[in-house]
Amino acid sequence: MIDNKLKIARITCGNLTQAEVAQKVGCSRQTINSIENNKFIPSVELALRIARLLNARVEDIFFLPQA
Repeated sequence: MIDNKLKIARITCGNLTQAEVAQKVGCSRQTINSIENNKFIPSVELALRIARLLNARVEDIFFLPQA
């Protein structure tokens, strides 16, 4: 399982809504919601697009939880 700080990152980076992030990275708002709620693991391409949009490194947003 991969954990994430997507909600924190999008709020920190200009208080973007889920819909705004989705539109800018080319997916649905529901996908962003599912990622934030750990119900969906994004593809590498989508994770890279999200990180680029939020001016962050992928590993700052998506990470393996502590064992």
